Amino acid sequence: MTKLSSDQIRQLNSYSVYVNNPQHLLFTLHDLLDIEKTADCIRAVQTVSGSPNMTIAASFFMRRFGMFINMQLYNLAVYDEVWDGDAAKMYFGAVEEYGNRTVSTFVEECDWRVVDENERRAAIRKILLQADKVIRQIRTVTSVSPLTLWENIFGFLLWQYHVILSNPGTIEKAQADVSSLKDDEIWKDIASHSLFGAFLKGSEPCDLLNTKVRTTCCFSKDVPGLMQCGFCPLK
Repeated sequence: MTKLSSDQIRQLNSYSVYVNNPQHLLFTLHDLLDIEKTADCIRAVQTVSGSPNMTIAASFFMRRFGMFINMQLYNLAVYDEVWDGDAAKMYFGAVEEYGNRTVSTFVEECDWRVVDENERRAAIRKILLQADKVIRQIRTVTSVSPLTLWENIFGFLLWQYHVILSNPGTIEKAQADVSSLKDDEIWKDIASHSLFGAFLKGSEPCDLLNTKVRTTCCFSKDVPGLMQCGFCPLK
């Protein structure tokens, strides 16, 4: 395990990921993945966010958890590090952000490790499997589309990779990581093809900024205090 620098902690915070304990704990990742508790977890998200139903609450949560997934991919490209903690030690807490009540992720600072060059693809696959496991579990209690939930992750990735592909210090590793994410093989047992590659439609991340790249609506327009996202196909 490795110790995070102050810059890394600030970067985590920019993704609404924190290394302290939540003041208002809602549930853990372990709870969410427990079939007996999943519905209660999503109901807690619905209450905090003010979402009108479970489907919208599930999409709202995946946008928040998607920031954690994106943050891991950022840390991999920039610092060669990923989170490697236990599901029981990933906490979701109610916080106030920009005047709205929301849900943020809390993890322990010691649960990060350095990724060797020869295991980058395996690390990316593990991150995708983390997301897939959460998506499948959420869909056991709601009717939300899996594509909606994946696109909730991909929207953040466009800006993220635009930034790190523009930096000479990170472009090489970022290019390799994007190539891995577009590789069908790394999505084995998750989907029949690369869902990120399909999302890009042959373009590069920077080409799709400020475009209606989504094919599904994330329902942010239906959550009190939020607006329709810039990628919405309904615009």
